[in-house]
Amino acid sequence: MTTIDIDTPAGPIDALVSVPQGEGPWPGIVVVHDALGYAQDNTLISTRIAAAGYVALTPNMYARGGRARCVMRVMRELLTKRGRALDDIMAARDHLLAMPECSGQVGIAGFCMGGGFALVMSPKGFGASAPFYGTPLPRKLSKTLDGACPIVASFGNRDPLGIGAPKQLREVTAAKNITTDIKTYPGVGHSFANKLPGQPLLRITGFGYNDAATEDAWRRVFAFFGQHLGPS
Repeated sequence: MTTIDIDTPAGPIDALVSVPQGEGPWPGIVVVHDALGYAQDNTLISTRIAAAGYVALTPNMYARGGRARCVMRVMRELLTKRGRALDDIMAARDHLLAMPECSGQVGIAGFCMGGGFALVMSPKGFGASAPFYGTPLPRKLSKTLDGACPIVASFGNRDPLGIGAPKQLREVTAAKNITTDIKTYPGVGHSFANKLPGQPLLRITGFGYNDAATEDAWRRVFAFFGQHLGPS
């Protein structure tokens, strides 16, 4: 795991990169973190992705200005689907494509807020998209997914932010003939694949980590990526 700078239209930002061991090249994955930003959890996720045979690159979406200001700006740009946050994600994709370790195939994965970005960016030059509880879903979902790449999505049925989201995503993607693997995990809530602090309180509020759901979701994601991004 290494911290690097990547060039974006608004200037350089920092990013985490994790490269598999052995001889590449490998497909790349842009990882979009959740609303909490960089944390130990992001390191665990990047390590998992690299161990599965993918180059993981996580741009710091809060690299400019104070944290509170960045959160508000990035969330606004997610809602409007334009701005520096989207440029930063595209810059991360382009950085992966320029790396000799990358095979030239790039997917995107995101969590919570990042899951929303994974859906918004799915028509923008990625080979596959893996939103983890990207809820609430982007506005005007059908238009947002025009030309979308294949999508493997994971939800928890106790997610207070995601009521009706899996059904809506299934209906829209089916109508648009988008290849999908959409699964809802019973008994788990939002952020079930993130090891965040304060787990007892999070579970009470409909959030919280779940190991079984996490392992199954990543199994599905890597199988899906292997099919649509080439061998890892």
